[in-house]
Amino acid sequence: MIDHTPLIRAGVMGWPVGHSLSPKVHGFWLNQYGIGGEYLRLAVSPKDFVGTLKNLHADGFAGANITVPHKEIALASVDEVHPLAQRIGAVNTVVVRVDGSLYGFNTDGFGFLENLKAGCAAFDASNGAAVILGAGGAARAVVVALLDAGAPEVRLLNRTRERAERLASDLSGLGSGTITVGDWQRRADYLEGAALLANTTTLGMQGQHVLDLDLSALPISALVNDIVYAPLETDLLARARARGNAVVDGLGMLLHQARPGFEAWFGRLPDVSDALRAHILKVD
Repeated sequence: MIDHTPLIRAGVMGWPVGHSLSPKVHGFWLNQYGIGGEYLRLAVSPKDFVGTLKNLHADGFAGANITVPHKEIALASVDEVHPLAQRIGAVNTVVVRVDGSLYGFNTDGFGFLENLKAGCAAFDASNGAAVILGAGGAARAVVVALLDAGAPEVRLLNRTRERAERLASDLSGLGSGTITVGDWQRRADYLEGAALLANTTTLGMQGQHVLDLDLSALPISALVNDIVYAPLETDLLARARARGNAVVDGLGMLLHQARPGFEAWFGRLPDVSDALRAHILKVD
């Protein structure tokens, strides 16, 4: 018997998009769960983005992930936005509804917290202050997620202080926690008493400078995370592990943030397994 059930189509829209691991992630899940679907790379320039987004329904797509540099324009271009995405100021996942309208949400904060929980069962955002390095789009999602999860204080440190101050101003009043902006030159001082240290900058990524940060003031009980996953163990994580801190790498954030979109398009909430991690890390 021939199966005439149409393929469910989704993809990732970015410029460039050739480096994206999302097709590898979603392809693994489609195969694992035996779902008739496909997930494509969609290289879309900024000038073509809105038109391509609006044509997803006509092109037979159930939705798409949105990546750099389109996340902010996606927020302004969908028909309805989840309140969390509105607060973050960016959309990274779009669902095409039956009537063709577009619903946008953001899963970056979900991916960040789920990765920490999976990597460190004892993690609880309410345990103490979180030190966040960076003030870009990823940092914005991370700060919102931590405040929503009960973090009592977020200490925000960025090489350009003004950018950190803008982020703090935008997000002030979320939850009961406070946002403290510190001087990048004194970044090591803000580690004292922290329960979490997370690097959301590109420092430590392959091809970038190493993150220069003295960890001596960081409590051994603190969890250390780097959202960079190339290399999987950055210099920051290696040094933190060597001194006895629990560490969580950045690959899990990529994998966990993909789960809600997969569920919305393909009808099943997937698992992040060791087999998936091994598949993503395997060099093709």
